[in-house]
Amino acid sequence: MVDKYDDDEQLIDVQVPVVSGSFVADKTTATYFNKVDAPLTATNFKVLLELTGSEAGIERPGVDIVVVLDVSGSMKGKKLEHMKIATKFLVKKLSPIDRLSVIKYSTNAKRLCPLRQMNRDAQTEIEGMIHELKHGGLTNTTEGLEEAVRVLRERRLTNGREVAIMLMSDGEPNPLDADGSQVPVHDVPVYTFGLGQNYDPKVLVNIAKRSKKGTFSTADVENTEASNLSIAFSQCLAGVLSVVVQDLTLTITKVQSKIEKVSAGDYFQSRDESEGSVTISFGNLYSHELRSILVDIVLDSVTESQGIDVLEFTYSYKDPIDLQVYDANPVLVTVSRTANPTTQERQEVLIEEARQNTAAKIREAREMADAKRYDDARSTIEDAKINLSRNGLDTSHPTVKALTSELDQFLKLLETPTIYEKLGRAFALATELAHALQRFAAKGNVDELRMFATKNMDQLLAQVKNYENDSTAPVSTAAQDAIQTTEATANANVAPPVNNPTVAMAEALTTHLGQAIQSLRDMQELINSIASGSI
Repeated sequence: MVDKYDDDEQLIDVQVPVVSGSFVADKTTATYFNKVDAPLTATNFKVLLELTGSEAGIERPGVDIVVVLDVSGSMKGKKLEHMKIATKFLVKKLSPIDRLSVIKYSTNAKRLCPLRQMNRDAQTEIEGMIHELKHGGLTNTTEGLEEAVRVLRERRLTNGREVAIMLMSDGEPNPLDADGSQVPVHDVPVYTFGLGQNYDPKVLVNIAKRSKKGTFSTADVENTEASNLSIAFSQCLAGVLSVVVQDLTLTITKVQSKIEKVSAGDYFQSRDESEGSVTISFGNLYSHELRSILVDIVLDSVTESQGIDVLEFTYSYKDPIDLQVYDANPVLVTVSRTANPTTQERQEVLIEEARQNTAAKIREAREMADAKRYDDARSTIEDAKINLSRNGLDTSHPTVKALTSELDQFLKLLETPTIYEKLGRAFALATELAHALQRFAAKGNVDELRMFATKNMDQLLAQVKNYENDSTAPVSTAAQDAIQTTEATANANVAPPVNNPTVAMAEALTTHLGQAIQSLRDMQELINSIASGSI
């Protein structure tokens, strides 16, 4: 008889209160960019919409994470040690509102622990389990992933919680039909990680694609200063722990225009021809994470100068804390029709076009290299680099610099067929999926390749590098990071003293905020003491 995985730990109440006077009314910021005028004649027109997640506060949804670890025979030596270090860092970062389950797999899969509430005792016990892992056997990815899905599907506590599966492998599936690509993961993101140079990246990419917007990252075992499994895990974890919006949906509706195309990457779109609208489902949004939507429309001819509304857009999302659905007020995009338009295309629009075109060129070059057309692949990447400097782009813009870095890195990985087979294909696939989702994935030199990285990811990158240098040093939990960020934000907003009653009130509120933060620290210490059994 197969045991049912309904033994996930129920949570002791460790919810942290909202800091009084410090809140974000909206969990997103919406902006749009377009030329302010257009000719009287029929014309093509572009509008760029951007949705950005707000600053993550102290409150956040608890996360249930299942890590799925390859311990097959090929993991011996440095690979196994890197995996242990990376997983221990992940364990240390979680807070008591989070739960973690660990699964190891080789010829067969085994759940090492149910979903455990991540207090100090659980962290210590799980770190001990990780430390004792041994290598040996084949690589049955299917069983490992199936066990992870069972853990999440059969758990009792589900309401209001984020979920994630983090699966790593260093080798090709063995047997070959046990690659995990056919495992139904339902509504769960699976983040996959390729370690070393001997795995099949297409398998891991397919698993991520079949899930709910999971990413694929690469990790080195040689050049570990800029690329390793700890870094890859940390960047993924930074996103999972900073979800500010769930079920984000954007609807774009024509007004005096016709919508030709909506380019938003690999997100589901539905059209309502009767309404002339397009709806895009984005799912979750991390703190400070951006979604760019480029809308191509056609404006009909008009006979006289006038201002017209061309598009309307609105969006809705669920707050992960109160679980309420919020609808943003509709926004109208207006254009002045004139006989002599003067404005040039917005730089923001040009840069987003360049990003999408660059991603397409990387995919095109990867397909050429897969067909052994290496010279054509290199020429395609060289042309993409030229296009970034030809089309009037601001070459000092961070996005243009990031795109150039991606092309330079891929060009190096196309130098020889051997380098491409070992590293280049995985790099390209990780890059393609990251662009399709507009979500960061670790690959290559993460110090240089920061496309789509968020503030939280930058924060954890610095922390994990310190941890790599000294794994015995204390690691702050996600809850402690949130308190530190809130305090830094409060200090940054303190104005210089002036003789003004409004400023005096602001100073009083700031003092109150500081006291609240100290109370949160005291509460965190109390929670830790209770969790460790010291009181």
